[in-house]
Amino acid sequence: MEIKGILVTSLAPMSDHIANGGEKILGNASSIKQRPDGRVYISGQKQRHALFSAIERLNFEDSQRNGTYVSNGDGITTIVENDLRADLGGFLDTKGKETYSGRRTAPLSATPAVALEASQVGRDLLIRLTQNPNVVTEEAYNKLSEEEKKTKSKRQQAVATREFSQEDLMLMNFFIDVGAVSIRKRFVYEGDMHLETQYVKHVDEAERRRRVRLALEATASLTDYANQARNAVSGEPQQVLIAFDTKLSRKAARYFRAGATERANLLKEFKQRGAEYFIGDDTGNEEGGDSVLDAYEKAYAFLEANTLFDPTGGATPMTSDEFEKSAR
Repeated sequence: MEIKGILVTSLAPMSDHIANGGEKILGNASSIKQRPDGRVYISGQKQRHALFSAIERLNFEDSQRNGTYVSNGDGITTIVENDLRADLGGFLDTKGKETYSGRRTAPLSATPAVALEASQVGRDLLIRLTQNPNVVTEEAYNKLSEEEKKTKSKRQQAVATREFSQEDLMLMNFFIDVGAVSIRKRFVYEGDMHLETQYVKHVDEAERRRRVRLALEATASLTDYANQARNAVSGEPQQVLIAFDTKLSRKAARYFRAGATERANLLKEFKQRGAEYFIGDDTGNEEGGDSVLDAYEKAYAFLEANTLFDPTGGATPMTSDEFEKSAR
């Protein structure tokens, strides 16, 4: 099978969390992001942050990484062959590139994660205590002698509230446009007329396959959410559908929101066009069904045994510097 797109849709339970806190309101009251229908959500930006944090860890542990790395989000390079964020996450270079735009659309995308049902949001009271009962204002403290300051404190008692969501089953989706992984377009113009689109590859097929696997594996390793210095929230799936498609389609993202009839028709559609899918469920709702780990292991094996769509037709890899020079 020639794989053109990979979609991962999953459900992850989160308890007592503020996985994606919003802007502060009412002074020091920290608010959780919530839709008008009462369901909390985690923005697509935060989902991509958690995803690339996972990719960075997985890539660092890979003995085949060959000098590749994940750049910080505030310093993305345009070096697709080395920087995995530049490759999988895209970039926009605003510096002058003459006829080259300096823009790359991300092959790896994510939707916001949204609770399946309306959320129950509460407030947590946070207090910072000072042990010295002799608290004075900062103005009064500054007027004291050095000897008097030893018995006084200017540190006020601090009281804050933070919203949290009690219990949510978060639906999240990720998509890999396989034909764009490590591949860029070059446009040929005559005057103002676009005459041709050429495709340029930046790494060999073995490295492309490794990057696709990293992205797939990262969807099962999401842990870097808001305020996690103290709160250990996990986005690791409880249920998952991994779809390897023969065309670019994100229709399967509806799977866990669909009824039984729509689910059956979605899976039937996959089979009719020669696509493949793997379903995992750690809750054991389906007797004899695969666990989430089983589904991922089968997906990795399928990825290794099949072909990635290559719009270059097997071209020799070109460095980003060579690509930019040739596009001028």
